[in-house]
Amino acid sequence: MTRLSKEPRLSSRTRAVATADSAPRMPRHVRLQFDPVRGRYGVLAPERVYWPDGIAIEILKLCDGQRTIAAMSATLAAEYAAPVETIETDVMEFIQEWMDLRLLTP
Repeated sequence: MTRLSKEPRLSSRTRAVATADSAPRMPRHVRLQFDPVRGRYGVLAPERVYWPDGIAIEILKLCDGQRTIAAMSATLAAEYAAPVETIETDVMEFIQEWMDLRLLTP
């Protein structure tokens, strides 16, 4: 008689976690593009199009693979005259969601 293992199976893919030192960017298969017909930016990914709001667009424009999340948060905090801690929490949450969708890489 064989015994079934009760241990959880680990996925071959691990979840990338955003930190303040992460410098996210869009992978090659994803791009931010302005749609002149709709008059707004869209994010084009294989077989999908996302229509982020204005704040999300401002964050995505800063995701160049050079700036860290901390630096992006400082830039946005200065632009919107808001506390950097609040901005960083929101930016981190947004970037983590998009990393989970594989629309950003760390």
